[in-house]
Amino acid sequence: MLSVIIPTEGAEHPVVATLAPLVPGAATGVIREVLLVDRADNGVIERVADVAGCRFLRFDGSRAAALAAGAGQARSPWLMFLHAGAVLDHGWIDETVQFIQRISESDHPRAGVFRYARSPYSDRTWREDVRSIWRLIAGPFADQGLLIARDHYERLGGHAPNVRHAEAQLLRRLGRSSLTLLRSRIVIT
Repeated sequence: MLSVIIPTEGAEHPVVATLAPLVPGAATGVIREVLLVDRADNGVIERVADVAGCRFLRFDGSRAAALAAGAGQARSPWLMFLHAGAVLDHGWIDETVQFIQRISESDHPRAGVFRYARSPYSDRTWREDVRSIWRLIAGPFADQGLLIARDHYERLGGHAPNVRHAEAQLLRRLGRSSLTLLRSRIVIT
């Protein structure tokens, strides 16, 4: 049903934090596969992928090109893009299944992003306050994850490989009217 694509930079801890809440989704059959697309060449993420049962894709190039390569390798009709270090709330599975069912039955293609939640363990800074206000004004950021049907992703042109801020541009191409802010939260660590 769903392929999860996580671009990584060779650091183990953020990836493991992101993978932990995905385990129940894999156990229930919601997640068909998880692709770890690594741009570092240190072997750490390859070992994590092996232990966690994920597919590993080594990639040289920009982050956007890595995301596009991961989407190209994915085998499911639905794609979920998550940043390494992003941790989904426990209710994400039921909401994701409901969202996919509603959109599959609808004539209007939509994508979903998760509701941003600040980590309760992080220090509150003025920068974080400004980012929170900016999220309200500008709309969701790419670090909030993206849940999208593969055919809709491809119609939009996916992540443009050689463009700066390709994730933000994809969200802009989707537009606010095509984005659903899901109730499930995502904590950015």
